[in-house]
Amino acid sequence: MFIRQTMKFSGNYLYLSGLLALVMAFTACDTDDPEARAAKDRKKILDYIEEHNLDAYEVEGGVFIVIEVEGSGSHPHEGSTVRMNYQGYLLDDTLFDSANNANIYLPNTVRGFRIGVMEFRRGGKGMILIPSGMGYGETGTASIPRNAVLIFHVEIIDFY
Repeated sequence: MFIRQTMKFSGNYLYLSGLLALVMAFTACDTDDPEARAAKDRKKILDYIEEHNLDAYEVEGGVFIVIEVEGSGSHPHEGSTVRMNYQGYLLDDTLFDSANNANIYLPNTVRGFRIGVMEFRRGGKGMILIPSGMGYGETGTASIPRNAVLIFHVEIIDFY
């Protein structure tokens, strides 16, 4: 009887170890492969664009831009401080951040936001759709889950 219980415990232990390894493998594939994550995010963004009938174009890093108001003049550059109104959303329309008349120093922002803002001119208004790898990636923040696609509604007031 003692041998039987030991063998049963060993079998369960091996089963649980194998199950844990399988779960870890699937989790690792989902988060550790940047190309797979980028492809998933791209599909989510394209589905969102189609669902909302948006006229969008793609720029560097899989960031998509929707220009609603063209604006005029030049574009901000990577080192600009931009005075703007913005709202940041997750794909499920959860608002995670917003500000009016905010001065944003672009080097202090995530890469996707910086790339997107540089597509707008003074007085320009529109949307920036950012894949997770160009946003907060696997770490997320207190209000943004890991691997979250971000959507920003922006209005550029001025920049210097």
